[in-house]
Amino acid sequence: MTNEIVTETAAEQLPPAIFLMGPTASGKTDLAMALYDRLPCEIISVDSAMIYRQMDIGTATPDAEFLARYPHRLVDILDPAESYSAADFRADALREMAEISAAGKIPLLVGGTMLYYQALLKGLAQLPQADQAIRDRLVQEAEQHGWDYLHQRLQQVDPQAAERIHPNDPQRMQRALEVYELTGRSMTELWQEQEKQKLPYNVVQLCVMPQERKTLHERIEKRFHIMLEQGFENEVRQLWERGDLNLQMPSMRCVGYRQMWEYFDGVWSYDEMVEKGIIATRQLAKRQVTWLRSWDNLNTFETGDPNLIKNTLKLLEGIII
Repeated sequence: MTNEIVTETAAEQLPPAIFLMGPTASGKTDLAMALYDRLPCEIISVDSAMIYRQMDIGTATPDAEFLARYPHRLVDILDPAESYSAADFRADALREMAEISAAGKIPLLVGGTMLYYQALLKGLAQLPQADQAIRDRLVQEAEQHGWDYLHQRLQQVDPQAAERIHPNDPQRMQRALEVYELTGRSMTELWQEQEKQKLPYNVVQLCVMPQERKTLHERIEKRFHIMLEQGFENEVRQLWERGDLNLQMPSMRCVGYRQMWEYFDGVWSYDEMVEKGIIATRQLAKRQVTWLRSWDNLNTFETGDPNLIKNTLKLLEGIII
């Protein structure tokens, strides 16, 4: 793949930061390790699943020995029963980045949650806090009438959001309807009013992913089977047996966890669960790739390129090193 160095003269006075993106199972962690070993970096995780404790195997969270060698910020910070928004991430990440920069080091943000990167780069609209009563009522309506019914309502109050949000995406649909009920204004309208909150860093954006979709699919399948060998079933069973978690929670909707949970509920056989889990992970990767292909100012490298580290360092030379 060709790589174009992206710089802005005005950004040269800002402290440096590196964003390392890519779809799941693309090799981001290996490159992050190499950069950490060679540059004065501190790693911040950009992953909406790794934030949860007790969910290490299914999220591919590095083990304690690895984290001792390569510390990651914003990993294992919440219980699975807690919620966490893009706004929460932005506030936490900006705090961590400021601390790293103040120490004379470079924030290295690594992960595949594209919404979090977008929140950092572009800021967020001033949306109201979640209202649990409204959320519970919307879930009850969905259980009674179906999510398609609520999607039709969303089309009436916020047609642009309804076009963006699939009927099978209840979390985002629920939030869009909740915002309308709380403010009387559509989420689209509030987003359009958002002032651009410029990130106070000179950011170099890197991406690592395979050119061939087949390669990524094979890596995803291999990783899922490794997770099973590492005890993923027991990890999810412990969560399932807690009694305070359910599939409406963002943590339990993470790929792999939902399918294993449904296996425990008798929805799938074991083999069906494995197949569904792999398919769901591939679908996640497809969404990530779609984001990345339309992402501005992105320097993309090929997964498995023997010159990956050398080429990445060469790109960074003269920009932030």
